[in-house]
Amino acid sequence: MEGGRKVLDLQAAFGRTYHGSSPLLETMLDIVTAGDEALDTIGQLIEASHPSVCFSKEEARFLAPVPVPPQMRDFLCFEKHLVQAFKAIGRTPPQAWYERPIFYHPSRFSVCGTETDVPWPGYCEKLDFELEFGCYIGKPGKDIPKERAREHIFGYTIFNDFSARDEQSKEMAGQLGPGKGKDFDNGNAMGPCLVTADEIGDPYRLEMKVRVNGEEWGRGNSRDMHWKFEDCIAHASRSETLHPGEFFGSGTVGNGCGLEQGKFLKSGDVVELEVEGIGILRNRVVK
Repeated sequence: MEGGRKVLDLQAAFGRTYHGSSPLLETMLDIVTAGDEALDTIGQLIEASHPSVCFSKEEARFLAPVPVPPQMRDFLCFEKHLVQAFKAIGRTPPQAWYERPIFYHPSRFSVCGTETDVPWPGYCEKLDFELEFGCYIGKPGKDIPKERAREHIFGYTIFNDFSARDEQSKEMAGQLGPGKGKDFDNGNAMGPCLVTADEIGDPYRLEMKVRVNGEEWGRGNSRDMHWKFEDCIAHASRSETLHPGEFFGSGTVGNGCGLEQGKFLKSGDVVELEVEGIGILRNRVVK
């Protein structure tokens, strides 16, 4: 509200306007599942909002938009990141990447929001960030054609896929994908908010930046996605039903991680990911 300066307590606003509470507004997942019905209700509440149910951003603590997503998939959609990351570890990008959008399942229980500390994994020496954004599925579907896939996107958020690079390099040799290189408490930072698809408009024109302790370490643009979210949705939904609240990550934009630059985080570093139209996701890593 008010250009992002105010936070509206939806249930309190509903109670003041209509009395009682609305099951559509209990959680963000309920809102995503209800779709247009919930968004219409929220629009009415914004119009009728009263100062008593509005708060400044400083008075609120922002959790991840969906603290425990029903499912998470993180793709690798940016070719520049693929080429540079593989070069950094002395390998050549696999041909399979050019044939289909490839993904892994991050731990949905390791999600945290903005302004939340990320504990340094005890087994890690080279901790890295990844500048990503992603979409939430709003409408369920199976065998979704690419040309209809955008209809299934509810909204977008920023994603920092923190990575224990030394551990990841060891386990990737097993050819089963990342495990403990990605899975540790608070390793999947998401936020600061969910911006609905209609507010974003074209998701393939967004400037993306990463800063560490205020210093810019990298930037890119979502226009450079080789695989679009439509490709990812069509691929993942083959003979499989997608459900509201599922999260699809874009993978890292080119120049969007330390591995590509040969430098890594240290304890106490504050990482800020900024994506145009969504905001800033800020987290500190702490040993």
